[in-house]
Amino acid sequence: MTALHRGSCHCGRVRFEFEAAIDGAVTCNCSICSRKGAVLFAASESSFRLLTPADQMSTYTFNRHAIAHRFCKTCGMQPYSEHAGTHSVYINLRCVEGVDLASVPIMAFDGKSL
Repeated sequence: MTALHRGSCHCGRVRFEFEAAIDGAVTCNCSICSRKGAVLFAASESSFRLLTPADQMSTYTFNRHAIAHRFCKTCGMQPYSEHAGTHSVYINLRCVEGVDLASVPIMAFDGKSL
């Protein structure tokens, strides 16, 4: 069932919301995802709304520079990333209010092999 979800970084400076049914998520073993321990949900770009001015964030890209990893300038938390080619926003479910990760089916993705 589609619902409105809200999330933020640790200090709350970066806030966002999105509408979706959280019916699954991904963990990735690439060099960045494995270090940050994110549980990622792919939301459509059109369902995602950033509630914070973009200047409160920094962006990190690496390798092919296809994914813009967005993080808070103050606390360093990375609540989401944007993938230019897919029009998707990859939301770190650990930064979303009220999500019971034990109830979300999680698939492992072999990003290390890309």
